[in-house]
Amino acid sequence: MNLDRIKWLVFFPVIGLFWASCQTPSVPMDLTEANVIPLPTSVEATGSSFELMAESHIVISDGSLQSTAEILQGILKPSTGYSLEVVTGIPSDGDIYLVLEQGDAEAYTISINEDQVAIKGDAPGIFWGVQTMRQLLPPQIEARTVQPGPWRIATGTITDKPTYTYRGSMLDVARHFFGVDDVKRYIDLISMYKLNYLHLGLSNDQGWRIEIKSWPRLATHGGSTEVGGGEGGYYTQEDYVELVDYAADRFVTMVPEIDMPGHTNAALASYAELNCDGKARDLYTGIEVGFSTLCTDKEVTYRFVDDVIRELSLITPGPYIHIGGDESHATPIDKYIPFVNRVQQIVTSYNKKVLGWDEIANADLVKDAVVQYWDRADNALKGVEQGAKVLMSPASRTYLDMQYDSTSPLGLHWAGYIEVDTSYIWDPASMVEALDQDDILGIETPLWTETIETMDDIEYMVFPRMPGIAEIGWTPSDQRDWEEYKVRLGKQKERFQIMEINFYESATVPWEGIEKVKG
Repeated sequence: MNLDRIKWLVFFPVIGLFWASCQTPSVPMDLTEANVIPLPTSVEATGSSFELMAESHIVISDGSLQSTAEILQGILKPSTGYSLEVVTGIPSDGDIYLVLEQGDAEAYTISINEDQVAIKGDAPGIFWGVQTMRQLLPPQIEARTVQPGPWRIATGTITDKPTYTYRGSMLDVARHFFGVDDVKRYIDLISMYKLNYLHLGLSNDQGWRIEIKSWPRLATHGGSTEVGGGEGGYYTQEDYVELVDYAADRFVTMVPEIDMPGHTNAALASYAELNCDGKARDLYTGIEVGFSTLCTDKEVTYRFVDDVIRELSLITPGPYIHIGGDESHATPIDKYIPFVNRVQQIVTSYNKKVLGWDEIANADLVKDAVVQYWDRADNALKGVEQGAKVLMSPASRTYLDMQYDSTSPLGLHWAGYIEVDTSYIWDPASMVEALDQDDILGIETPLWTETIETMDDIEYMVFPRMPGIAEIGWTPSDQRDWEEYKVRLGKQKERFQIMEINFYESATVPWEGIEKVKG
């Protein structure tokens, strides 16, 4: 054998390996091997594949699906380079078909054969099915520039529906302010994992973030700073409506929170009459809590609350107004209870439901009130005894502002260190003894922003914990297992990277992907 032939025998496999490494990773032809989060209820594989082509369309059965179809088009078009025209009618080979059908709320079915993908369900269910379908495609589908493909999906059937009706995330924009574009990105990220509520913390000691036309200084003065003394900011009512509409297109319902009677220094600094001594407080930029309170004996306080709730109700189509109620250490209990009772009546007078932190269970809860358990299990049980539902947000599992470990550059640790496995290995229905699944409305994962200043900071604390908490809210507990989940999560790494998500690369997860793009 001559030397030239030996060189080619050695070099040819190297070329092949290099060529293979440059291709889009192949999609497994076994649909049960898809790395979808949250884990679907049922997956049946048929061992072949559908391929999205340049001639493919997105076909809708009903004009009400236009927005969802356009969102799907916006995901697929940049990376494929295909036009993927949205049309109403009967699908052809190669099309994605969105079919409106009545059934269980938020449930969907994806049927994939070699010729077509059909997603069927009610309008929210179809949107959640779209989020599943995007995870069935290679991670490169998330790119914003044209990629080589091919764009294949394994064939079979996915049938899916949520365990809990309320699956939320809370973003504190009061301690540090985040603009409209940042909140829109946050909505995109949480809706990708089928979270359907965004609880927006609009007021706290450090800032007031929503324009109230009848009390304008709340925003212009109370919103003029933030933790650390930055310039702060606020949403005009037009900004807020824009966010509400953007979220609604993604089947995310906005829940505005005005925290009271404590956590109110920004309001107390804006209007002297809200203080018992009639003296305006100084603006506050620290992170300590429990020192502020509205003057619960003054009638002007209730005119103020009524005006705020009235204006918020007019621009919030969702069912809930969050009244806070936590850490009101400066409000004596004999003042706190009558205040919460009266505020609840104000909320219901505007045809909204009351949501509040677990301390509100010490008051007389109105019909359909929801108690958000974050700290004390006995408060959650007090709420249930009064007929309330419980929203599960145990701080030791769901608070995304907690550090991962002692080396985390961001976050606090008063509720403990919360690694990725800690945030996943728990179940809402067994977290509190004597609290049953029927008592639970759902789950919510809060992100307080004492140490969070940028969108990169948000992403670092949210990813990769949020997808696992989303799975807790969606997937039945008997189908969830950390050892299996961590593998699926690890295979999301490349998708995170392509989407430029600044995630924490936890050692508890077996990551698979390219070198990390962002620090």
